[in-house]
Amino acid sequence: MTTSQARDRIIDAALRLFAERGSEAVSIRDIAAAVGVSPALIPHHFGSKAGLIEAVDATVVGVFDALRDVLLDPATAPGTADVDAQASGLAAAMARHLPQASPVFAYLRRALLDGSDAGRSLFRQWFTMTQELLAQMDAAGATRSTPDPPARAAFVLANDLSLLLLHEHIGDALGTDPLTEPGMTRLATAATHAYTHGIFTAPTVKEDS
Repeated sequence: MTTSQARDRIIDAALRLFAERGSEAVSIRDIAAAVGVSPALIPHHFGSKAGLIEAVDATVVGVFDALRDVLLDPATAPGTADVDAQASGLAAAMARHLPQASPVFAYLRRALLDGSDAGRSLFRQWFTMTQELLAQMDAAGATRSTPDPPARAAFVLANDLSLLLLHEHIGDALGTDPLTEPGMTRLATAATHAYTHGIFTAPTVKEDS
């Protein structure tokens, strides 16, 4: 096993264990045992457990960066792509490009909810990306602008991230995991209909008799 291979295997094992238990509950010995290497090899490559956590965070951020490039690629920009694909957003892009069993999903849930630096950084990046994507869609005539674009972006992002944070509960309720292809299709269709046609109707005003 080369030095690069050993480093990658340690990061992969740490990512999986951190996703399952949280980084504080996982020891260097746990990670070394999962990889089948000496515990001394981890500080050799990463300096400390904190250094390994930073490497895992950087790996997850790299996954997001690749997905961001896909979503904002001019070749598939809003107005030229299927509106359903745009409405399904980040969670759907992740589901399409990552195996369903990928620990990245669970790791992101933890990062978003535990107040970690990685979670805050990723949310900020996702928020900026959502603003950029909606601005592209406004320019293409696929969406209507609003008086408060940042609040609109926050609303859309919250809906999108709910698929990551609540996908098990949503799957139980619908009988379809929203991070699978059938679940994505079902939720994207519902999202497109809601965003395009709305959910509420105007209240009926009764005339005074």
